[in-house]
Amino acid sequence: MKRFMNDPKTVVTDYLEGLSAAHPHLVKFDREARILVRARRPERPKVALIAGGGSGCEPLHTGFVGPGMLDAVCPGAIFTSPVPRQIIAATRAVDCGAGLIHIVKNFTGEVMNFGMAQEIMAFDDITVETVLINDDVSIKDDDDSAGRRGLGATVLVEKIAGAAAEAGADLATVAGIARRVAARSRTFGVGLTSCTPPERGQPIYRMADNEMDLGIGISGSPGRDRVPLSSACDIAAILLDEVLSDRPPAPASPLLVLLSGLGGTPDAELYLLYGEIDRALRARGLKPARCLVGNFVTSLEQMGASLTLLELDDELLSLWDAPVHTAAMRWGMCP
Repeated sequence: MKRFMNDPKTVVTDYLEGLSAAHPHLVKFDREARILVRARRPERPKVALIAGGGSGCEPLHTGFVGPGMLDAVCPGAIFTSPVPRQIIAATRAVDCGAGLIHIVKNFTGEVMNFGMAQEIMAFDDITVETVLINDDVSIKDDDDSAGRRGLGATVLVEKIAGAAAEAGADLATVAGIARRVAARSRTFGVGLTSCTPPERGQPIYRMADNEMDLGIGISGSPGRDRVPLSSACDIAAILLDEVLSDRPPAPASPLLVLLSGLGGTPDAELYLLYGEIDRALRARGLKPARCLVGNFVTSLEQMGASLTLLELDDELLSLWDAPVHTAAMRWGMCP
């Protein structure tokens, strides 16, 4: 394993210090609490959005702090949920009286620790809504599992709900928009390799050069099925079949397409794969109105990609287009 690092035990803290040094106008790193918050507090009370999860999935969530998206982030250790004290510190740091939303991916540790943090803060004068993200169609949503994992829809919720909060919407409205985005989003991923956590020093598992994993998540674990490696055209068809069969969009509805690499996939390959997805969508009579292609929800240096589709409406489309200014996502003019 070759990495730019000093000590595997401090790699997350070192990364966060570097991020805040590179973007001091956007984020501030509280080393003691190990949280990231906006560098400047909003000039008026607004609903605050907080997210957190295991590190190693960057730019999720740490790259999305700033105007138009998140107010604070609680980064855990590599592939490990943040602890309650981080969540409490972040919540108290950005509360400005308009209420807060905890955006929680449906992983057991995240659900448990965000829940514990809210119980500890029960006597604080802070109103918190929880929005659960569970868009992974590779897992059956039944009583025999912990439910579907939160994957690419997390970015879409953070952007769209963040825009609503930035515009001054109240807590109930922002939470309702966030839940609508989560409910309308579906994700499926394909992995070509495993990844190597810094403290482990070797890949989590091995895969032959002519194999791929279907239904991978974001923590380097094997997928649902291991199958022979296919062409980009065939992989695009697999991704679309999985997502569209779970939640077919209404005819003529505009779609937001997020194609995220897993950290090690070159942009050229992602755009090649997106071209196949775009053609296949249009051949099915579906309309990709907006797209986002790049490494947004990753798993260290893993090779692979995940497809997220969101069925838009006029309000969601407008909020997606609204200005945003973070380290990893920016367009339009933010104040």
